[in-house]
Amino acid sequence: MPPSGVPILNVADDTFIVGDPRVVARLVNDPIRHQLWWPQLSLNVSRDRGRVGVEWTVNGVWAGQSWVGSMEMWLEPVLDGVVLHHYVRLDPVGRSLTDKQVAALNVTYATDWKRHVFALKDAVESTRSVGAES
Repeated sequence: MPPSGVPILNVADDTFIVGDPRVVARLVNDPIRHQLWWPQLSLNVSRDRGRVGVEWTVNGVWAGQSWVGSMEMWLEPVLDGVVLHHYVRLDPVGRSLTDKQVAALNVTYATDWKRHVFALKDAVESTRSVGAES
């Protein structure tokens, strides 16, 4: 970690998904999905919270850079769905990055994640008519 104690790649995201929290949990906890989302990162479970979420230690390559740190997802049932909270805290291995590179990598990660989570949201919500009860 840098002297400030804040990881270089530090992303927090919250996405509301209308659907059964058990269905969302099953999809979010699927290791095959993790491999699609983060193909070059190795995720090792450090805390399994079952249907509520999971925390991992992380190492591997993303965006052409080696990283080490942690990642987590947890699910908060809300109204007729669930808020998927996603946190990423990673530092580069053996390389210093400029402030501009750090900012660009954080935006790139957040954008990539939103693409994945919106695809998940679309899949879960696709069977529900607009305005219908879950």
